[in-house]
Amino acid sequence: MNFEVGHIALIGVGYIAALFCFALATSKGWLPVRWVRHPLVFVLSLGVSLSAWTFYGVVDLAWQYGYGVLAYYLGTGAMFLFAPFALEPLARLAQRYQLTSPADLLVFRYHSRAAGTFTTLFMLLGLLPLIALQIQAVSETLALLSRDSVTILALPDSGVTNKDLTTFVYCVLLALFTSTFGTSRKHRLGLTGALALESVVKLVALLAVGGYAVYGVFNGFAGLDLWLAEHSSMQQLLYAPIKEGSSHTLLLVFIATAVAMPHIFYLSIAGRPASRHLRVASWGFPLFLLLMALPIFPIMWAGFALDVAEPVQYFTLAVPRASGSVLLTVLAFIGGLAAATGALVMMTLALSTMVMNHWLLPGTRWHSEDNMYRQLLWLRRTLVAALYLAGFAFYLLLNNRLSLSDLAILSFIASLQFLPGIFAVIHWPQGNRRGFIAGLLAGMLIWAGGLLVPSILGLSGVTIPGTELQIPLGMTIWTQVTTLSLAVNVLLFVLLSLTTDTSSLEQYAANLCGDETIGQALRLELDVQSAADFRLRLAESLGAATASQEVNRALRQLNLPEEERRPFALRQLRDKLEANLSGLLGRVLAGQIIERHLPFKDSGLPANKDIHLIESGLSRYKNQLTGLAAELNNLRLYHRQMLEELPVAACSLGRDGEILLWNFAMQDLTGIAASEVIGSKLDYLPEPWQSLLMDFALSDEGSRFKQQISLGDDRRWLNLHKTHLKNSRGGGAAGEGRDGQMLLVEDITETQVLEQELIHNERLASLGRLAAGVAHEVGNPVTGIACLAQNLQYESDSDEVRDTANQIISQTQRISRIVHSLVNFSHSGNQEKSDWTPVDLYACVQEAVQLLALQRDKTETTFDNAVPEDLMAPGDNQRLIQVFINLLSNARDASPDGGHIRIDGYSANGYACVAVTDEGPGIPLKHRERILEPFFTTKEPGEGTGLGLAMVYSIVEEHGGQLELVSPANAATGRGATFIVQLPQTG
Repeated sequence: MNFEVGHIALIGVGYIAALFCFALATSKGWLPVRWVRHPLVFVLSLGVSLSAWTFYGVVDLAWQYGYGVLAYYLGTGAMFLFAPFALEPLARLAQRYQLTSPADLLVFRYHSRAAGTFTTLFMLLGLLPLIALQIQAVSETLALLSRDSVTILALPDSGVTNKDLTTFVYCVLLALFTSTFGTSRKHRLGLTGALALESVVKLVALLAVGGYAVYGVFNGFAGLDLWLAEHSSMQQLLYAPIKEGSSHTLLLVFIATAVAMPHIFYLSIAGRPASRHLRVASWGFPLFLLLMALPIFPIMWAGFALDVAEPVQYFTLAVPRASGSVLLTVLAFIGGLAAATGALVMMTLALSTMVMNHWLLPGTRWHSEDNMYRQLLWLRRTLVAALYLAGFAFYLLLNNRLSLSDLAILSFIASLQFLPGIFAVIHWPQGNRRGFIAGLLAGMLIWAGGLLVPSILGLSGVTIPGTELQIPLGMTIWTQVTTLSLAVNVLLFVLLSLTTDTSSLEQYAANLCGDETIGQALRLELDVQSAADFRLRLAESLGAATASQEVNRALRQLNLPEEERRPFALRQLRDKLEANLSGLLGRVLAGQIIERHLPFKDSGLPANKDIHLIESGLSRYKNQLTGLAAELNNLRLYHRQMLEELPVAACSLGRDGEILLWNFAMQDLTGIAASEVIGSKLDYLPEPWQSLLMDFALSDEGSRFKQQISLGDDRRWLNLHKTHLKNSRGGGAAGEGRDGQMLLVEDITETQVLEQELIHNERLASLGRLAAGVAHEVGNPVTGIACLAQNLQYESDSDEVRDTANQIISQTQRISRIVHSLVNFSHSGNQEKSDWTPVDLYACVQEAVQLLALQRDKTETTFDNAVPEDLMAPGDNQRLIQVFINLLSNARDASPDGGHIRIDGYSANGYACVAVTDEGPGIPLKHRERILEPFFTTKEPGEGTGLGLAMVYSIVEEHGGQLELVSPANAATGRGATFIVQLPQTG
């Protein structure tokens, strides 16, 4: 069954067009974002690592190495099965510092630009065979399907066939797709969705071909078993290569692919996979590999059973073609096209980023007046096109001399040379750049001399001059070259790392890579004061528009305000900018720009430890701490909690004046959240706290007492205390051994108000005693005046005089009642319970009303005494008057001007009840449980002590009664409060 070239080309173009539309729909948000960001999509996007080789060439590898072919799936799957140990540390590092490629990772770890340059060169050389493999697979399958077609595109006498021209058009279309969705950040989500779709297509296609092989060729597994029993050589084919040991080398080669191949590194490590995505991938991707591996051997056996004429590496397409099913054949072709397309897209993207970041950008002093994003976009697009062209040229250069398996193994062996250096990133901090570069150079030279160059030139060996001895070269000795190159690589890496010095910057980077950040957590001071300074400085290199966008993006990512000025936050902003620019420009250039424009100050003093970084690091890994480390961390958390919940306001300052602690009590006192001040200095605080704390911190005093501040209309009194914190170094001149100081702020406002209230009450008590004395002395002349008025009344015959005498007598009686009330209220009223007598509650309320009427400066309210005159209860008359004075006084204070206060009385269940109802706003629910607490008041300082209701409750309780609150008193208006005094009517 053959196809026309035009038809096959149309199928390929149609598939790429469908892929383009799907990617566009995803990037535009036409598909729900939660679908695209689902962990399953992440797992499927990792399927890009299974290129055209795993669709076609792996069958050839199975024929050559039997069950040894499973080493590929085992090696790659093992990296994900052990993702928490193998991949997550690298993923955390890559995300924290925006390391988008193995070159970025190695530059960061070894602090060497040369490491990035050589890594990019060797990655390019190593991936060219893999790029050529994808192009060769598409070209050969195109030729296989159109073997008997008329040649309509061939160029006479050019050596270029129609399949080459069609393949070139495929590369051009793919370059356009890659440039559209891969080089722009805003389309990256569409690319992820497209890669996941391609994984689904190739998985369905491969399983469909495998299903046909089992059920269409062998009529089920029973028929397959029967065929294998009849062809025992096929079973021997599976086991013999394993005994030779080559499968062990295959396993070692394939292990490196998950971390050393730049396109797989980007997807699995640098592409910001969430922790849950990696956890799902740790079992989901091995499961995907298993499904892709299942059809391999049935397809191989079906090809031999059908005795197809095509090479073994194309059995995946030859078996459906032999079946005569157009649909299955087209599906198999599209599956192989999808496998090649995904791999080509990601490999060219990864390599273009590495070439740009480590070859082109670092060589110049970057300066952009124009839109930097546009410049970078077109530079990357140009590199993508150049890489496609280089891959196609390399494919033409090889001229199909190597099989798909040979090309894959050639690339995988090259990637294996990076494994020692990448392993040392996390697990061997002693490794240095000299050892890494020397080992990499030696390993790659052996690989190039033994495999790459002979493959390009078509050499199978060289003869030693003067002898007949021939040294084999090329893919026939790939196992020996692999072992030798890796052994030399590791040996040089270890020896030079152990025998040469490691720079302080390398050691610093090694500690960061190993998460040993506690020792490197330094609180350095920046030479900038605000986010606006960042924009101004970076505009010199990035341009004003780009600098503004990058600073705004970093502020959003850190949830920092535009006017941020805290030193700690500015250090975070610097780190985030460096990480973001690393993802945009590469680690080398980003570091150069940040160091040039945003350097740290050199104060000449040892840098302070950054407590926030230390604690965040401990918090991040607290679940991994064991033994003594876990106990020490628990002790740290205990002391931290103790300081945070200390009932006294406390803040600690570093040696440079930076605020390191701002506990809960300090937040409540100042109204300033800890998140707003931690990492800042005292001069960033609002008034009056800035002046108060700065003056005290800079003074030599250890304490200050009764410092008065004003917070709007509120006045507060504070005691300040200070202690200096000594560092572990100690010694030195005065002040040199200090790491900072602890400030304690004690709020004594209630105590001060109470003290003033007590002084005021003492004055009132003295005034009361004076009033009682005056009232007693006034009583005598008032009595005399009354007697004289009575005499006038009886002795005069004038009606006018008698009326005047009656008025005088009435006024003297009024004066007597007032004097009598003052004298009675001045008495202590502390009768014993045995001395209690029935008390007229109406009279008690009336006397309280009369006493309150003497306070003319208070709110004008009316009191309606509706207590029955016969309502009696045993008790102390004077103390009950105090109860009603306090209740009526509170009711008057709560009521508006001109308000009306009603006092009702009634008997219920053996109790005499008096209810005082005001027209105020009522008592909020949050205050109801505390209104009877001593010193609790909602009034302004100086207006009340908070003792009135506490005294009422105490007196009522002494009388065996109860105090009840109803609020709101008026359910319709939601206003008013009613206090009900319930007194037993029997003693």
